[in-house]
Amino acid sequence: MSDLRTALHAEHAALGASFTDFGGWQMPLKYASELAEHHAVRRAAGLFDLSHMGEVWVGGPGAAAFLDHALVGRLSAVAVGRAGYSLLCAEDGGIVDDLITYRRAEDRFLVVPNAGNAAVVAAELARRAEGFDVTVDDASAATSLVAVQGPAAAGVVAALVPAQHRAEVADLRYYAATELPVAGVEVLLARTGYTGEDGFELFVADDDAAVVLWRALLEAGAPAGLVPAGLAARDSLRLEAGMPLYGHELTRSTDPFAAGLGAVVDLTKPAFVGREALEAARTAHEAGARRVLVALEGRGPRAGRAGYPVLAGGTVVGEVTSGAPSPTLGRPVALAYVDPAHAAVGTAVEVDVRGRAQPYDVVRGPFYRRPR
Repeated sequence: MSDLRTALHAEHAALGASFTDFGGWQMPLKYASELAEHHAVRRAAGLFDLSHMGEVWVGGPGAAAFLDHALVGRLSAVAVGRAGYSLLCAEDGGIVDDLITYRRAEDRFLVVPNAGNAAVVAAELARRAEGFDVTVDDASAATSLVAVQGPAAAGVVAALVPAQHRAEVADLRYYAATELPVAGVEVLLARTGYTGEDGFELFVADDDAAVVLWRALLEAGAPAGLVPAGLAARDSLRLEAGMPLYGHELTRSTDPFAAGLGAVVDLTKPAFVGREALEAARTAHEAGARRVLVALEGRGPRAGRAGYPVLAGGTVVGEVTSGAPSPTLGRPVALAYVDPAHAAVGTAVEVDVRGRAQPYDVVRGPFYRRPR
């Protein structure tokens, strides 16, 4: 097990965090109560350290064409200042990682892979760059990332920017980013997140500045109810929001169509990595030949967990990929891959929870949508 630590590790320790290994990083699991942290994000705001995530810069005259080739989406269509969600797939159509890519200029993009995949993605992008007029620069080790998520997030961030930039924070669109000072620290401020709430992710390229930013956000957010939040709350929040987690819903053995991400794949593009396999996967799913990801809501008190079988009439018809009690809904929820015959909304199934069949229903996801 690796012992990688973010620039904010000492800050978490001082706040009494419990740590866990995640992708080789020692990350805060929770501070006091993961339930309280979850509710704080839904009702006020939470502050997360995401510095274990990767940051890979792709630049050069061929950057847009290269990303169209390397990823399944059409990144060349993303406007400067905006961001796009896409997937890096292998030649066989399996998902190597899911990514958010920010277009910072016509010829400059920031690709953000998941923590455990950062090195893999950087290496694969570098390999796929052969023949393109681009550079691929893995800046993960030199970049910190924090997130402010929740209904109070915009007010917390706006309180720390110069007056002339406050409207810029308020008007920043979802999946857009801009550069401005926050608490005197120059950041790339993105209106993105992984909780189902409004919020911002702040990229900073200096360890000392990351500490300044973290402390300032904690202080400014405290009157609004902001609390530091760990990976446990992050996981229950993203599950309620129906957001996939790499290694659970997304793996090298799953394809985008199975995961409900077919809309991310642009099969009208010229040749790109994995295209033939993805065309075949789409055909297979249209024929009902492969399992698909569904949302399950429990009718009993016991929660299904990752790896638990999904049953219909005593026969295994699927497997849970993520599951937990929902703090917001007050009942168990899960994501699972199931046979197409049992995937329709309203279908009754069971989850084998340690030898006991628990009643669940297939529901329309996500489980939670924030009030508008």
